[in-house]
Parts: sequence; C-alpha cells; structure tokens
Amino acid sequence: MSHLRFDNRVVIVTGGGNGLGRSHALLFASRGAKVVVNDLGGGHTGGGKSSAAADRVVEEIKAAGGEAVANYDSVEDGAKIVECALDSFKRVDVVINNAGILRDTSFQKMSQEDWDLIYRVHVLGSFRITHAAWNHMRDAGYGRIIMTASAAGIYGNFGQANYSMAKLGLHGFAQTLAIEGRKRGVHVNTIAPIAGSRMTATILPPNLVAALKPEYVSPLVAWLCHESCAETGSLFEVGGGFIGKLRWERAEGTVFRLSRQLTPEQVEAKWSTICDFGKATHPANVTESMAPIVNNLGTAQGKGGNQFIDVDEALGYEYPPVRGEFTERDLSIYALGVGAAKDPLDARELSYVYEMSGDGFKMEPTFPVALAMRAVFDLAKEGKQAPGLHYGFDRVLHGEQYTEIRAPWPKSGKLVHNVKIKDIFDKGKGALVISAITTTDENGRDLAYHESTTFVRGAGGWGGDRGPSADVNVPPNRAPDAVVEEKTDANQALLYRLSGDWNPLHADPTFAKNFGFERPILHGLCTFGFAGRHVVAKCAPGGDPRLFKNIKARFAESVFPGETLVTEMWKESDARVVFRTKVKDRDKVVISNAAVEFFKEVPKAAEKPTAKPVAAEAGAAPTRDQFTSADVFASIEDHVARNPELASKVSKVFVFKLSNPDSTWTIDVKNGGGSVKPGARAADCTLELADADFMAMTGGKADAMKLYMGGKLKISGDVMASQKLDFLRKIDPKQAAEAVAKKRGATATPTPTPTPTPTPTSTPTATSTFKGLADRLAKKPGLAKEVGVVLQFDVKSPDANWVVDMTGAGSVREGTDPKATTVLRIADADLGALCKDPSQAHELYQRGKLRVDGDVRMAHKLGFLKDL
Repeated sequence: MSHLRFDNRVVIVTGGGNGLGRSHALLFASRGAKVVVNDLGGGHTGGGKSSAAADRVVEEIKAAGGEAVANYDSVEDGAKIVECALDSFKRVDVVINNAGILRDTSFQKMSQEDWDLIYRVHVLGSFRITHAAWNHMRDAGYGRIIMTASAAGIYGNFGQANYSMAKLGLHGFAQTLAIEGRKRGVHVNTIAPIAGSRMTATILPPNLVAALKPEYVSPLVAWLCHESCAETGSLFEVGGGFIGKLRWERAEGTVFRLSRQLTPEQVEAKWSTICDFGKATHPANVTESMAPIVNNLGTAQGKGGNQFIDVDEALGYEYPPVRGEFTERDLSIYALGVGAAKDPLDARELSYVYEMSGDGFKMEPTFPVALAMRAVFDLAKEGKQAPGLHYGFDRVLHGEQYTEIRAPWPKSGKLVHNVKIKDIFDKGKGALVISAITTTDENGRDLAYHESTTFVRGAGGWGGDRGPSADVNVPPNRAPDAVVEEKTDANQALLYRLSGDWNPLHADPTFAKNFGFERPILHGLCTFGFAGRHVVAKCAPGGDPRLFKNIKARFAESVFPGETLVTEMWKESDARVVFRTKVKDRDKVVISNAAVEFFKEVPKAAEKPTAKPVAAEAGAAPTRDQFTSADVFASIEDHVARNPELASKVSKVFVFKLSNPDSTWTIDVKNGGGSVKPGARAADCTLELADADFMAMTGGKADAMKLYMGGKLKISGDVMASQKLDFLRKIDPKQAAEAVAKKRGATATPTPTPTPTPTPTSTPTATSTFKGLADRLAKKPGLAKEVGVVLQFDVKSPDANWVVDMTGAGSVREGTDPKATTVLRIADADLGALCKDPSQAHELYQRGKLRVDGDVRMAHKLGFLKDL
C-alpha cells in the first residue's frame, strides 16, 4: 500500500476536467482524498460552458471506488467552489489552483479584453478561491495550496505578455502567503509545469505534446500537498520526467557610497561588476535581499573621495600575499645599484657585493625595500589594485618611505609580503596613499616592515583628513657631524631597475619627456639607498650594517643619473641620526625630514614559530591567535576606557550573544565613559552568532556581511547601529595584547567566566544523541522499519561520523558506510536543534547548515530523532 495517503483530506482542483487538472484529481482520489472537481467546461480561450468535463472525471473517480463531487462555477466565484466542498465534505484541506486559459497574441495586437480575461481567470480566480479557503485552513492548523505558474512567466514568451504577467504574479502571491501561513501550518508552493493539454497543444509540436504527460506533473503536486512535506514558498519546474527547484540568483554587484553623488558614468564604469555572476548570491527573503543596502547605510557619513580615490573602499584593504625569493646575486645587484663598491679595493664596500668577502658577505641594509617594492609591482603586473584606487602610474610620485629591519636577514631565502592600504590623506591638489608592507620568511618570521607613501597628483580636494603636516627630523642649526659626497653614474637608473622597479620613467627618454623631465630620472629609492649607505658608513657603531634598525625619508626633488649626491648627517645619539641629501650640481635638497636609527647590539635571529598554544600564560602578552572571545572583549574594554569620547560619538549599547560555548557581553558606548561587561543589559542593538564565527570575524578571517547573509549572524533591534561598531577596527593590536595579559594576571584565570550555559555536560551533542537513539531503537524495534534505509551523519565541530541503520531492528554505530542511502552533514550544535524539532531540517538546509547527499527525501523522515 502506498504510504503517502490523503485519507479524509478534502482537495479542490480547479480546471479539473481535463489535462493537468484531471490528472491531479485522479491521483489524489486514488490516494484516499475526497475531491471537488471544478471545471467551467469552456474552451481553452475562455469561451463556452459545459458540465460534461467535470462530470466525466467524477464518474472515473467513483468507478474506482473514490469520493468526488463536480462543481461548474467559474473560479471568479471562488467562494462558491469552497462552499461546495464544505457542503459536501465539511472541510477543505488542499486547493490546487490549476484553471487557466490562453489569449495568445503579440502585445501590439493585444486587446484590453485579452489582458483582462487572462488576469481574471488566473490571478483574480486564484485569489478568490484561496481567500475563501484561507481562514478555514488557518483555523484547522493545516492547509496546502498550489499555484500553477508557467515558464512563460519565469522567462517570458513572445505573444504571451498577458499570460506571463499572470503566471509570475501567482508566484509572488504564493511567496507572501507562504510567509503568512507558515506558523498556522498552511504551506503554499508554485509549480511551473509543462504538460500535454488543450493549451500546450496550440504552441508545441504534436510529438512533444504526446511526450509531456500530465501524469509526470501530478506526483510533485501530491508530495507538496502531503502532511509530511515541509516545503513552502518554493517554485518548481516540472514535466517530461524532470523536476527542479528554482531560486533567485543575484550578481554580487557593487556598492556605491552614499556619502557621494552617484552619476551615470560611475554606473557605466562598474557595469561589468554589476552584471558579473561569478560571485552570485541567492537571497531567499526580503531581509537577505536588503542586506547589501542595510550594510551600505553606514556609508552615508563616509570618509569621502572622488573619481580617483574612494577612501571608504580602499582604506584597510589587504592585498593577497605576494610570495618571492632572493639569492646572494640579488643582494649584490642591489648593492651595485645604490653605488656600493665603486672602489673594489674597499673591503667594507666589497662585503656588500662579493659573497666570499674576507669581512663576510653582508646585506646592504636598505635592500629589503627593493623586494617590498617588487611585490607591489608584481601586484600591478597582475592587475591587482585595491578597490577604490582608480589611478595609474601617470599620476603617482613616491612621497615618503619608512623601512624597519625586524630581524637579521639570511643571504637567500623565500619570502611572503603582505600589503595593506594603511592611510589616505587629502592634500588639496593631490592625495597621499600610504601602503604598509610586512615581509616575513616562509616560516612566518617577521623580517621587515615598510610604509610607502605615494603622492597622487590631482586626486585630492574632497575635504578629507589632511594627515600630519608638521615637519619631523629637521636638522639642527649647526654644521653636520659627517658629510659624504658621491657622484652617481650616468647609467645608475638602468642598473638600479634590475632590482625590480620597471617604471619606464627611469629608463625611457620619450616617456620621461612626456612627463616633463628632460631625461629619465633616478629612482627615489635609489637615492634612498645611497643615503642609507652613507649614514651607515659614517654613523653606525663600528660601521656595522647589521646594527641598522630603520630609516625614514621624504623625497623632496628628483635626481638625474650622473648628478652628485651630498649626504649631511647630525648625530642625536649613538642610536639616532638625522640627515638630508642634496644634489650638488643644482644645490637642491632631494631627501628631507630623514633619520636613521640603530640597534644597540646586533639582534638575534628570530626563532621559527612553533605551534601556538591555546592561551598564553597568565600575565604574558598573548598574540591575537591566542585570544578567546573573552580576551577580545577585554581588549574592547581597554579600548573604551582609553577613549571615553566614544560614548558621545557612538551613543549606542550593544549586546553580543555568543553560542557554542554560550556567553553574553554588553558593550556600552553610550552611558558615562562607556563600559564592557559580561551579561546582557538593555541594548540598542543585539548581535547573535557562534563563538567561532565571532572570533573569525574579529580576527579578520570572516566577513560580517557574508556571515549575515549566510544566516550565521543575526542582528535585532536598531540594525543601523551595528554600523557604528566600526570603531573596533581602531583597536591597537599591541595595546590589546597588553590589556589581555593584564586581565589574565589580575584574575589568575585564562578568561573571565562566561554566562552559564544551559548544557549540563561538555559531551558533544552527537555522542549523546546517537547513544540515545540506540537505546530508543532497542526499546522500539519497529521504529526502524518506518524509515527502512541506512543513514550516515557526518558531524562537525567536533568532528564525528555515525551510521544509523534503519533497516531490520535498527542499529547505531560510529564510522561511515559507503552504502548509506543518504549522508547528512551538520554541525554538532545544529544537530541539537534538529533533534528538538526535526521539521527544522528544511530551514537548516535552506540556510546552508544541513547538507544532504543521496536520497534527499530522507531529510523529511527524521522524526525518530525528536527529543533525543
């Protein structure tokens, strides 16, 4: 006997006298339903009237032993059809809105009657019968409604503007009814069938019509209307043996800042991104659809910009890591490029270029900057530019450079460069873009840090932050303590460019003239390397380049190859030297606001990073990767305490509710000087997410927007207030680590005590669930037979695999089974929710929290898990 039965259910099928309607009616009747067969009996274009069609189907049903009544009312009189069901069978459980007609003609020739009649039969008719049945279903706590759409409504079809309008309108109608009916057990779905009928016979070839049997559509309708089916608000294409669910797909698109005027030209410039489905999203409801807009509302008070620079987009952007390597040859070429070893008999200079030097092969201390800039050029070659930066090399000049050596360098090795847009300043006629570059070895050991300031001509003027303006590293008003004068070679730029800076401004005479220079100019970083070498030679203790700590310089004027450089130095101490560099030939300062610092002793090589502990010892300054969520809130507490003005600027109270493990925290940046405390308070905005997602988000490893759209981050209350959490990005990592260390030392425990969790044991949900299931199967051996298949559960966080054999008496064991009918993948925490209410399987699946491979239907047969 078929297990999907409709005994004692009352089903109304409109247009039930022929084609799809007849097929639906016969199938429901054969499964025990009492059927109201409604059919006006007219032609496929809406003309005529006859009772014969409905009567024939009723006779068929009765002849097969079923129960049915005929109804001949127009669907525009929907209340009469529902009244017929109530008079005949005392209830109504299912409404199949199937009745329809065609009035095909091109829009040019379409009459008002053609349009109105299609609307009245398809849309108005479906409304009236559904409206008449709606309250009966809600009061009974059960109902199933099917709308019949069409491919013409989804995709459009020539000559069917009226029909397309009606059919897609029915799906929109169904979507809202699904939302309103869900809590009262009323499910509403839409099918877009293709089947052989009086209507399709007019538009499809006869051989195709013959293959498209209605009997291939009705089984989907029956399943969607069964009490065990949780599906609602969905659209399915069906016919010819094919069934497929449809969903909306939207390109990731682009977001324009609300703080600036939007122009058609900007839309044109972003058109390829707006239409790019390479990173598509699938919004399932209005909230998800609005997420990019809600997220963008916080840009109404953005940092500004113009056609060259969008500060909000660019600031803080991190490029993908750039990997590279260097050898002793690279060290030598760089040293020669910045003028080293012009006297090949000078042993100290020879050590920069000769790997077998008697004084030992040494690195020219400014060498790391060449590799950092090479990484930047490599990104440019690959077309990788920070979002929001829309200028080319024709507008840029190197403004300032800071380079810091953080550990002794090897003579060769593999490196990783991480580049980030650190700051952007508006200088009126131009703009400054500061890139921060961190260089590590392949094992993650910190080797160098750089800040490179680019001056972008003509890109300022939006009224943004001008940045620091005071001069620093100004030489004292006295004679320098040391001076080095050195002539550059005529081909110096051609030699230096071998270290990776391929800008044609330094090699191509025509290119240079186009930019207003009489000939190619020397790289600013080449002059930078000359000056750094001069300072080390004269001021480093013992002339040892290994003591070089950092250098900062501003590029004030261009240098031409062949000119003579004069570097003047003033020692502030053994550890610090202020300097400037001039071109002797033109008496121009070319490097200003410059200084070099030295280590007191040669630093030791950094140890290779080891596996990171779960938490640092009490009192020690932990790294960000050692933080717990409680540590994050401790660092926020410290930041709020350091910046009491945040309370007036932000003026909001936020509550974070974390799960797995559970804890609740309140960030008050509204009252007094602000505070951060465990527990919940009255809040403007509440954010709920898993502890792991919170850590990933605050650690920069997960995007808040994607968490929100993926259903992993829930925001309630004043959603707009969440935009004001931007102040958390300004927390200084070093201060955060110190705050956490202090907090741990003060409490003598690794973390503050979180809000008590209702879970009485730390045993994973999966372990207790499946042990409980094994006990249940032992007590109820017939339970397994209701399912009759083998299921495999792949559980994450913590990972585990369980096989549930629901054949025979049933059994449960750890492990996997390649013969499993269905494999369900779910997080341990979500498994708990599924056990509380197995009907949530559909919702978990829709939100990406439950993956089902194999026979998907088994996801609707998980009732055996309830209350485990």
